Amino acid sequence: MTPSPDRHLFVIHGGTGDLARRKLLPSLHRIMTETDDSSGCVALLGVGSTPLDDAGYRQWARAALQESGIDDRDLAAWCDRTVFYQQVPRGTDDLGALAARIVEVETALGLPGNRVFHLALPPVALPAVVTALGAQGLNASPGWTRLIVEKPFGRDLASARELNRLLHRHYSEQQIYRIDHYLGKETVQNLLAFRFANPLFEWSWNRDRISAVEITVAEDLGIGTRAGYYDHTGAVRDMVQNHLTQLVTLVAMEAPTSFAADAIRTEKVQVLEAVRAIDLSDVVLGQYAGGVVSGAPAPGYLEEPNVPANSRTATFAGLRLWIDTWRWSGVPFYLRTGKRLPRKTTQIAITFHQPPVCLFHGVADECKAHRNVVLLILQPDEGFEVRFDVKAPGEALQLDSWPLRFGYGEAFESLPDAYQTLLLDVMEGDQTLFVRADEVEASWRLYAPILGAEMDAELPVHPYPAGTWGPEVTDEILGRCEDEEWTMRG
Repeated sequence: MTPSPDRHLFVIHGGTGDLARRKLLPSLHRIMTETDDSSGCVALLGVGSTPLDDAGYRQWARAALQESGIDDRDLAAWCDRTVFYQQVPRGTDDLGALAARIVEVETALGLPGNRVFHLALPPVALPAVVTALGAQGLNASPGWTRLIVEKPFGRDLASARELNRLLHRHYSEQQIYRIDHYLGKETVQNLLAFRFANPLFEWSWNRDRISAVEITVAEDLGIGTRAGYYDHTGAVRDMVQNHLTQLVTLVAMEAPTSFAADAIRTEKVQVLEAVRAIDLSDVVLGQYAGGVVSGAPAPGYLEEPNVPANSRTATFAGLRLWIDTWRWSGVPFYLRTGKRLPRKTTQIAITFHQPPVCLFHGVADECKAHRNVVLLILQPDEGFEVRFDVKAPGEALQLDSWPLRFGYGEAFESLPDAYQTLLLDVMEGDQTLFVRADEVEASWRLYAPILGAEMDAELPVHPYPAGTWGPEVTDEILGRCEDEEWTMRG
């Protein structure tokens, strides 16, 4: 079993929200029932504007846990022993009643004063809550105090800097945990083990062996009912600046001096600082039109509910990055993400150079040898595969590319949910998988030219049919060199 974290109070601002219902409560339940001591290492205090008392919130929590598939005969007893609620009317900037309730719960349960505050709130609500917590003295406690902030961390460089200044006004960087759930996936974390525990791969992880790196985060769904959020966000803000960039840093970083949190995070920042200024000619934006996904008709973006008829919001982004370091000089990093693509998948394709001299030729003297590829699959079938050539049976010389596969689902009974991993890290004070302030600002700085060009309509937004891999112009713009090809096509 997992060792128990320090006994503490876990406070969720937005305690009746969608994130708390779908992710936080189920993850906390799993943590508290899978540790060595499940008899009270963590107490939960939900905070929200909904008028509920403890009994009403416990009933809501039980329903949320059952909805997530948790079938626990002692669920009612678990909630009654562990779960509490404090109403804070909407718009209130005085958290005096919350401060008093925290002390009351801690005293009743004999907790030592360790506290986690998880701000599961819309970005617009963050400044007021952070300021109110600081004003009430809830940024310190008799034990330790940690603050979890959900993405997005700003919407551009200026707002990210302002958010960091506000957080640092009340909390030290060591107290702040900026959470990106992608970093909690086991296969994302495995990137570090895959590289640095296996010399076979790490010794080949450079420009002498690798011709291109492609990172794809594809979604088959559209925006659904999220037009109010998405139409002001778009693919670059929603996916590229955070999720894809995190994967870039983990693929490209140098070996850290240790596996301590700051050593790893410093190497990630150095990757971002080495990325060459993005040329707008290396960027493709797109917006899905009507089409067919998984055999069913799919509406275009402009046909989705509440989307303005003249919207230019990009639902697809493809771009090429160059990292000017000795390890990666001259190796293109392709990033691609989009909605209404053929299938949901997240993968990293590492494509190696062809042999310096080809010994296997076809009738037109073309080389029959395929490139070796390492494919790291983050979802849905977590694992990796190495593709290599073998001779097909028969007299004529024919090379076929075959995969050598490893699947997490085949090797391990279950994988923890990303939030479960990250919340447990917060409880244990491990910041390795969380984003540091300078990394947030370096990432926004990198994509500022794209966001500015998108806002000023300097970049065209190309339509693409739903169910395809994006605008056709993507290959024309990003696949200009013979050895620079998108690994995954329709």
